[in-house]
Amino acid sequence: MADQAQPETTFRRVMLKISGEALMGDQGFGLHPPTVERIAREVKSVHDMGVEICMVIGGGNIFRGLQGSAQGMERTTADYMGMLATVMNALAMQSALEGLGIHTRVISAITMNEVAEPYIRRRAVRHLEKKRVCIFAAGTGNPYFTTDTAATLRASEMNCEAIFKGTKVDGVYDKDPMKCDDAVRYDRVSYDDVLQKNLKVMDASAIALARDNNLPIIVFSLDEPGGFRGILAGKGTYTTVHG
Repeated sequence: MADQAQPETTFRRVMLKISGEALMGDQGFGLHPPTVERIAREVKSVHDMGVEICMVIGGGNIFRGLQGSAQGMERTTADYMGMLATVMNALAMQSALEGLGIHTRVISAITMNEVAEPYIRRRAVRHLEKKRVCIFAAGTGNPYFTTDTAATLRASEMNCEAIFKGTKVDGVYDKDPMKCDDAVRYDRVSYDDVLQKNLKVMDASAIALARDNNLPIIVFSLDEPGGFRGILAGKGTYTTVHG
């Protein structure tokens, strides 16, 4: 029997970037399985529209390399520990997605054959063509690079049409809307303005890489039910970072 008609979308392949903190719900640390499943359902709703989806998930809910470094740990070691945290989050999301019937591959920049595939670009593209969700884990595989940069790099390599950055607020503001009642939200903002005004969308290297590859970044609230799907269907509140 045919599925119900899905809304039209202009996007064929996208990258969803979320923080590790998004997976911990109201807890102060770790994974909150109901929250992981809620996000997985959001991803499924977009997958059901026929959109090919890549994901990068941060590791800050388990370990953040910069914080470890600030507490006296050697930076390279701390960053590798952060990369391993992203693998744990990727496996949790894979489990949730496959529980919903979505074929998913975790692809790690650090080789760990027992739990994830190694990153091979052509193989990853083939997974996407077969409508599998690809979760890219372990960042770029190199210290000193954030998962924001990893998401932008993988999105460029996979020829994604946009990066969707899921956050706690519904776009980019001129100041922190959680702290300032007079914060103003941008509908559209340029890469250069993000860098010059230090708008905290992503780190500077990620923004510069997106600019160099003319890859738009769409910032939206991950806490808004149906928000991811709504934006792909041309609705909702968000900010587009563009050239």
